[in-house]
Amino acid sequence: MPSVVYLLGLTVFSLTTAEFMVAGMMPSLAQALGVTIGEIGYLISLYALGMAIGGPLLTALLLALRMPHKRALVWLLALNVAGAVLAAMAPDYLTMAVARVIMGVASSACIGVSLTLCAALVAPDARGRAASFVLGGLMLAPVVGVPITALIEQYVGWRASFWAVAMLALVCTAIVAARVPATESQHPVRLAPEVRALFNGSLWAAYATSGLIIGATFTAFTYFSPIFTQITGFSVSAIPWLLAIYGCANVLGNLVVGRYADRYTLPILVLGLAVLGTALATFALAAQHAVVGVCAFLAIGLSGVSLNPAMVARVMRAASPGPLVNTMHASIITAGIALGTWAGGMTIDAGYGLRSPLWVGTLFAAIGLLSLAPSARRGKAPQ
Repeated sequence: MPSVVYLLGLTVFSLTTAEFMVAGMMPSLAQALGVTIGEIGYLISLYALGMAIGGPLLTALLLALRMPHKRALVWLLALNVAGAVLAAMAPDYLTMAVARVIMGVASSACIGVSLTLCAALVAPDARGRAASFVLGGLMLAPVVGVPITALIEQYVGWRASFWAVAMLALVCTAIVAARVPATESQHPVRLAPEVRALFNGSLWAAYATSGLIIGATFTAFTYFSPIFTQITGFSVSAIPWLLAIYGCANVLGNLVVGRYADRYTLPILVLGLAVLGTALATFALAAQHAVVGVCAFLAIGLSGVSLNPAMVARVMRAASPGPLVNTMHASIITAGIALGTWAGGMTIDAGYGLRSPLWVGTLFAAIGLLSLAPSARRGKAPQ
C-alpha cells in the first residue's frame, strides 16, 4: 500500500476517536452537563446526524466549487478542529450538541474524500483492501483512542479529553496538507456526474445493508458502559480496558475482512450479520454473567464495524468511487448510528431497561440479513 493510505488511516482514526469517545465517559459527562445518560447518548446521535445530513450537502458544495480533493480535505479537517475546540470549551449541553453537529458534518465529508483519494492511489481490484487500511483508523479508535480519552477523563477531567482530540485533529490536518498528493490534475472535479452516480438501485441496496450493520452494532456499543457497570457489575475503572479488548477484536476482524473483502463480499456480509445478531441476543440474555457478556461483546467487535471493508467494496463495485458516493455511504452508515443510538436511548428512557438497546440491535441485524436476500438469490456477490 502507498504510505499515504496509512496517513489517511490516521486521519480517520482522529475523526472516529472524536465520534466514539463519548461512549467511554457517559456517566461523568451526564453529571457534568446535568443531563441523563440517554441524553448523553444523543450526543453520538447528533454527531451521526451531522454526518448523515450535512456531510453530503457540504461535499456537493465543494464539488460545485470544483475544489480539488486534497484542498477540500484540508478545509474539512480545519472545520473539524474548530468543532473539537468548541466541544472542549462547551459550558453546557446545548453548546456541546452544536459542536458535535459541526464535527459530524466535517467528519462525513472527510471520510468520503479520504476514500476517494485512497481509491485513486491503487488498482480497482485492491480498493477493498486499501479501504481496510484507511478504515483501520476506525478500528484502532476503540482500541487506542477511546480508551486513552477515557483514562484522561478519569485522571484529568472530560475537558482534557476533548482538548487532546482537538490537538490530534490539528496534527492530522498539518500532515494531510504536507504529505497527501493531488490526484485529480487530469480530471476536473464536477458535481453532475457524481449526482448521476447516485441513481443506482444496487448502490442504495448496499447503502441500506451498511446502515443496518453499523446501526445494530452501535445500539450495543453506545450503551455498553452502563450495561457493564450497572448490570454485569464491573467497576468504572474497568471500562477503558473493556474498550481496548473490544478494539482489538475490531482490528482483528478488520484485517481478516479486508484480506478477503474484494473476493467474497456477499458471503462475508451474510456471515458477519449472522454472528452479529447472535452476539447481540446473547449479550441481552446474559449481560449479568461477566464471562458470557464479555465474549458476546467481543463477538460484536469482530463482526460489526469490522465489516466495513466488505461494505466499501460492495459500494465501490456498484458505482464509481467518487467523493459524493463515498460521503453518502458514510452518511448512511452514520444515519444507522443515529437511529440505533436514538432507539436505544428511547427504550431506556421509556423504562425498558439497559438491555433493551441490545434487542433493538438484534432486530437491526435481522433486517440487515433480509436486505441481502435479493442479492443472494441473484448470485451477485459483488453487489
